[in-house]
Amino acid sequence: MSESERTRYGLDTAPRRPIAVIGLACRLPGAPDPDGLWRLLRAGESAVRRTPADRMRLAGASLEDAAGDDVPRWGGFLEEVDRFDAGFFGVSPREADAMDPQQRLVLELAWEALEDARIIPDRLGSTSTGVFIGAAHDDYATVLHGLGPESVTHQSLTGTHRAIIANRLSYLLGLRGPSITLDSAQSSSLVALHLACESLRCGDSDVAIAGGVNLQLSPDSSLFPHRFGALSPDGRCYTFDARANGYVRGEGGGLVVLKPLDLALADGDPIRAVIRGSAVNNDGGGDTLTSPEPRAQEDVIRRALRHAGAAPRDIQYVELHGTGTPVGDPVEAAALGAVLGAGRSADEQVRVGSVKTNVGHLEGAAGIASLLKTVLALQHRELPPSLNYETPNPDIPLDAYRLRVQDAVGPWPRPELPLMAGVSSFGMGGTNAHVVLEEAPVLPQPGTGRGDAVPVFASGGVVPWVVSGRGGEGLAGQAGRLGSFVESAGEDVRPVDVAWSLAATRSAFENRAVVLGVQGDELAAGLGALASGEVIGAGVVRGRVAQVGDGPVFVFPGQGAQWVGMGRELWDVSPVFAASMEACEAALAPYVGWSL
Repeated sequence: MSESERTRYGLDTAPRRPIAVIGLACRLPGAPDPDGLWRLLRAGESAVRRTPADRMRLAGASLEDAAGDDVPRWGGFLEEVDRFDAGFFGVSPREADAMDPQQRLVLELAWEALEDARIIPDRLGSTSTGVFIGAAHDDYATVLHGLGPESVTHQSLTGTHRAIIANRLSYLLGLRGPSITLDSAQSSSLVALHLACESLRCGDSDVAIAGGVNLQLSPDSSLFPHRFGALSPDGRCYTFDARANGYVRGEGGGLVVLKPLDLALADGDPIRAVIRGSAVNNDGGGDTLTSPEPRAQEDVIRRALRHAGAAPRDIQYVELHGTGTPVGDPVEAAALGAVLGAGRSADEQVRVGSVKTNVGHLEGAAGIASLLKTVLALQHRELPPSLNYETPNPDIPLDAYRLRVQDAVGPWPRPELPLMAGVSSFGMGGTNAHVVLEEAPVLPQPGTGRGDAVPVFASGGVVPWVVSGRGGEGLAGQAGRLGSFVESAGEDVRPVDVAWSLAATRSAFENRAVVLGVQGDELAAGLGALASGEVIGAGVVRGRVAQVGDGPVFVFPGQGAQWVGMGRELWDVSPVFAASMEACEAALAPYVGWSL
């Protein structure tokens, strides 16, 4: 890394050690993964809908009975939150029944985020990996209480205790770092991210998993924010718009995998974005307990900038807390204007937007949804639109604040400069968080990661795609998912890259298969056969192992199965195999009169 880049990312001078975001995972309304989230955002679509029937009646109570007819029946909802592959995570069916679906969702997201970071989850045991999860509600406990004392089992305490959302993940993977579920109301997940960064900086964690989760499972859970006056009767978030009248609830979760930037660079990790700095404070008492205080919001933004070693004019975009409430929006805009707008010319406006207009307000997981949106915007070097914006709120003088709502897909204002953004999240009790993000460094050549100097197979020859799963259905499902990826990626797929990733960055389970081929379409056909259970041809080998080994082994038994030139093709296409054979030849040379 050049000296100028080291200076740019503050590796030597920033007050806070920069943190790399190396893995992403999310399950949000209308977006089952980060790619789906970007498609939703870029298309300017809303995933808010009428409350589905399965949420209208739970635990024997209907929404009308529990909350009354006047509660807005809109929200951003996930599909099939009751579904969970308990066997994959080693959880018994009885314990799975007692587990809060928020616990289940965090296990799933963590596995996906670690795989996205090219970290094999089951190799993290006994490492100082920290888990920091924001969660503000425990609706599942409310549902169980509604069923009466007979619903309480031996597993109910751990199944419904909010602390176990983080602790269960640490237990599953055998992690020794901090394991914390925290609740600071709506800012919970961004505060969790801040604490994760601080844990990495002080050395308590070597790697951290951070984010938040929020599910609406109790039919009366919307009654509280409705009676408080927070919900929009229209079921829309009109962020910074004159129609702002409250927010619409959303559910889902998101996690990121974090690592100090210098270590991520050294290890060749896939860097999605860089957390330059972050800060957390409390407003210390506004007009009321829940009234936002502008000076406190100004202070948390200034602190985050100072920790990042960044100037206000470096920020090109801010992902707002942006709930669309008549009180909150003007205060947030005023704080941004005071910190970021000062000294800017009229044509240097800070772009702003809110993911809540797409998926609703995820409450305890709202901050991580905002952060994921911003990371994707940095990666794609494009700003997606903030929805439901037509007429500026008359209490927000955008021009004077040097702010502009990003209401259409477009480029960053100054793409020739390093892209830098802020993310805000505020809790109703006054706990505020702000994070400063920068785009990932452009490296001259992507590393293969984890110390692998060269891929096992050279491009252009026959390559193996190894697939595994827990059980036959799991194996078929993995083959189907990989096949869908290959189909959607098209010509962008390099078979050798996929082969390396499958062999080096995925857990190996007992049910396994290898698909052999040269071209992507040939390999995709083998995956299709494997996924559908068709007759397996010569290009697909399937089986089950009794015990997981430490790595691949080549065996040449010398019992008559050998032939002239055996291994020559492998020598030609596999640099690793060739290097090993050359080392063997050098070792044998003093003792034999022939060459391998």
